[in-house]
Amino acid sequence: MKMLAFAATNSRNSINVKLVKHAADVMRSEIAPESEIRVVDLNDYEMPIFSIDRETADGIPAQAQDLYEQIGAADALLISYAEHNGHYSAAYKNIFDWMSRINKRVYQDKPMVIMAATPAPSGAASVLKAATDSAPFFGADIRGSVSVGRFGERFDGTTGTLTDEAAAQTLRQSLAALV
Repeated sequence: MKMLAFAATNSRNSINVKLVKHAADVMRSEIAPESEIRVVDLNDYEMPIFSIDRETADGIPAQAQDLYEQIGAADALLISYAEHNGHYSAAYKNIFDWMSRINKRVYQDKPMVIMAATPAPSGAASVLKAATDSAPFFGADIRGSVSVGRFGERFDGTTGTLTDEAAAQTLRQSLAALV
């Protein structure tokens, strides 16, 4: 199984980067050892802010086409959404908007597990709800979701693992639904 994993943020030290990397490790070590998982950094896909004027003048940026093609080449997706003021990060939303100009079904009917982490107790519930509600419209087959609030208390930065057993079990169950 070929998987594409990323945190929907441009912060290199994001807790969502840590969560999606942990999910990829659990997938490889416990759920599907034969899986090939590519973790990408959205900083590699920085492009101008979407506007119809830019698209008309210059076309769709190569970075948007590249990420869209990587989604297409994957069998499944792991995405951990950073919550900025209750919504997607501006960096992710911009990349998503550009890819949606290639094809509205950005996720290309791929099965996926969505996640969100926050230092607050809410577990980034707002952005996870936004993703849960909208992603199917854009071609997502959501197989599971994981919310981790109070991330600093529930994740061991030294080992890179979830220490909260309930969250760890939800992650394993969600990942198992991909295979």
